[in-house]
Amino acid sequence: QVQLVESGGGLVQPGGSLRLSCAVSGSIFNINVMGWYRQAPGKQRELVAGIISGGSTNYADSVKGRFTISRDNAKNTVYLQMNSLKPEDTAVYYCNADIRAVGHYYSTNYWGQGTQVTVSS
Repeated sequence: QVQLVESGGGLVQPGGSLRLSCAVSGSIFNINVMGWYRQAPGKQRELVAGIISGGSTNYADSVKGRFTISRDNAKNTVYLQMNSLKPEDTAVYYCNADIRAVGHYYSTNYWGQGTQVTVSS
């Protein structure tokens, strides 16, 4: 019922920009924490950025100053604006959220399917 769908990934040259989107569908009561994770081949999945319902944000040191996370609560969508991209940013990016569905008492953690971001010249 509840689904997270990422979009906006692709191939970009170093120094370029991409904007990722994650749209949550379903009958949503509320969404607390939303975040972006990434995983490169041979590496552990890591938190890139997170945002709570009140708007507070948190970033990994490696992306601070280059990436910006935001959310549109009315659209149940979270975004990740990525600027000054580097080859080391290459990874599959995953959307994650704690979601309480309509008719449920508690929140459940959900993952999107992932979107590939490749930074290469």
